[in-house]
This record gives sequence, C-alpha cells and structure tokens, in this order.
Amino acid sequence: MQPLWFIFYKDKLLLTKQGENFSVPTGGEAPVELSKSSSVMEVGTMDDGTPIKTFALYAPFIKGSTLEWIDLRESFHLLPYEHYLKAGKCHELIYWDNNTQYCGTCGTPLRMNTSISKYCPQCGREVWPSLSPAIIVLVHKGNEALLVHARNFKGNYYGLVAGFVETGETLEEAVHREVAEETGIAISNLRYFGSQPWPYPSGIMVGFEADYVAGNIHLQKEELSHGAWFDKNNLPALPDKLSIARKMIDHWCMQV
Repeated sequence: MQPLWFIFYKDKLLLTKQGENFSVPTGGEAPVELSKSSSVMEVGTMDDGTPIKTFALYAPFIKGSTLEWIDLRESFHLLPYEHYLKAGKCHELIYWDNNTQYCGTCGTPLRMNTSISKYCPQCGREVWPSLSPAIIVLVHKGNEALLVHARNFKGNYYGLVAGFVETGETLEEAVHREVAEETGIAISNLRYFGSQPWPYPSGIMVGFEADYVAGNIHLQKEELSHGAWFDKNNLPALPDKLSIARKMIDHWCMQV
C-alpha cells in the first residue's frame, strides 16, 4: 500500500484538494520536497495496514493548485475522524522530535530507537513522548450546568472548568481542586465521561461529570472572565464539535 503523508508547517496540515473535498496526500513519494532539516518519521499504519509517514516543512512554499495548508483543528471538519486522529499523533511526534534532539543527562545527540522512542548512544538513556494530562468537568445543578469563559479562549464561546493534573495528584483530586480554585464551589459524585487526545501540542483531556454541593460562584479572575449556570434552553455560544467539552455539553442536553 502507498503511504499516507501527514506533512506540517507549524500548526498547519498539508491536504490534497479536489473540488470541495480534502484528503491526506498519498503516494510512493512525498508530494513536496523536504526542507534541508526535515526528516521523515514512520508512524505505524492505519487499521487497514496503510503506512503512515510524517515530516515538517520549515517554509510554507508548495507547488501545485491541488495542495492546500489547513489548520490542524479545522481538519477535523474536513477529514475522516481516524485521519484527524492520526494527524494529531503525527503533530505530537514532530513536536516531541524537535524538542528532544539531545540527551538531557549527558548532552549527546539522541537517536531514534522505535517510531515513538529515542535512546542516547553515550549513556543509554531512553526518551519517550510525554503527555500532559488535564481534567475537564461538567458540573450539574438540577437542570442547569456550569459553563465558563476562559481568558485563553480564542472566541466568545463558553466551555467547562478544566485544568492540568499536578504531580502526585489523582484525576479525581484534580477535578475537586480545579473546580474549587476556579469557581469557589464544592462538588461531589464524580462520574467518568471519557477522554480525548488533545495534540495542541501534547495533551490528553479526561472528562468527568459532577454534582453541585454548595457555594456561590467566585471566579478565579486570572483564569476565567465569565461563568454562570445555564439551562439547555438558554445556552451561550459553545465550543467547536471537535472538543470533548462540546461532546459533554451535547450529551448533557440530551439527558435533561
């Protein structure tokens, strides 16, 4: 089978455009010339056995009207979901490769060992891609849900309380801490919802639902600009459907 080529320039993915349709380029050779400092990474296969290759360009120049740069997030709406997920994995591996050129112990240039690991030929240290786990939580209060607008949102939409898990902390402890820190309320009855890779650049989101117990909303101003209780008939603008936040909100709307 000819490989799929997941090619990036910063946060943009190179796609083939045919009319209104987009697809990941495929072929025996890469559809564009590599930059001098680019290196091709082998990233396993699709479920049907199609090989996956990826690399980054360091200039956006491309030839041909059938190729177009698309923001990785936007590709969610243009590609089959399994291709979007593989694009995210490739993006994470390129980020990891760029940031692990040298051994952190002895400074020796690292070498690839497997498709997702490197080793140091001098001291033997092994290096694997690291993930930054974060929790996200939908808090119920009767028929209302707590929605917030974070200061780092690139839009006017409202999402859910979320934050990174700290060292030595369980996922459940992180949920209680983030809700208390960001909103000042107490919660109980945590239920696992699901998880989602979040390759921006190397995260995984772990979703929970919880019940409101007590307290008035007091926002952590450094993190949140707005927050309130909403019922499903009076919702603000919501996150894009690619996010687990939107999946959780949509699921809640179907339950109440």
